[in-house]
Amino acid sequence: MNQELKYIIESLLFVSDTPLSVLKLKTIIDIEDSKLVIQALKQLDLEYETRKGGFYLKEVAGGYQLRTRPDYKEWIKKMLQNRPARLSKAAMETLAIIAYKQPVIRSDIEYIRGVDCGGVLRVLLERKIIRVMGRKEIPGRPMIYGTTQTFLEMFDLKDLKDLPSPKEIEDFNEDSKTTGD
Repeated sequence: MNQELKYIIESLLFVSDTPLSVLKLKTIIDIEDSKLVIQALKQLDLEYETRKGGFYLKEVAGGYQLRTRPDYKEWIKKMLQNRPARLSKAAMETLAIIAYKQPVIRSDIEYIRGVDCGGVLRVLLERKIIRVMGRKEIPGRPMIYGTTQTFLEMFDLKDLKDLPSPKEIEDFNEDSKTTGD
């Protein structure tokens, strides 16, 4: 395998703030053969896993991204203490509804939550965690919401199929009650 190709891909992954798909890498590098890109990614993954350094290659949100190893999160958290606040409970509830029910309109979200969600939706849109997918063909033509690539990255999901099932969530809640977590 061409070492230069591997290092080009590594440098692109290093500077990208979003996951890069094989197609995107092929386009940037101007190479026809996907197999060469995949081979280079596998070689990088093997090197990172063998070295067990501060980062690793993660397949996430339809692409590949360099991630810091969870072993070092304590120090990373210290460095990033001034990051934006986490999502509120209301934002997490709204986001969960959107993730599981998408495409979904605001009135459906509000029906499930039992409260107005306008402010929460605005915050989620501003943070690019959700997006407007279009408008529903009903009176008033309300906006339809869905999650974004940022959502997948944020929750370390390869795609929406990786969301826990309602049964898994129920089992987790039962385990938490019995262990006191």
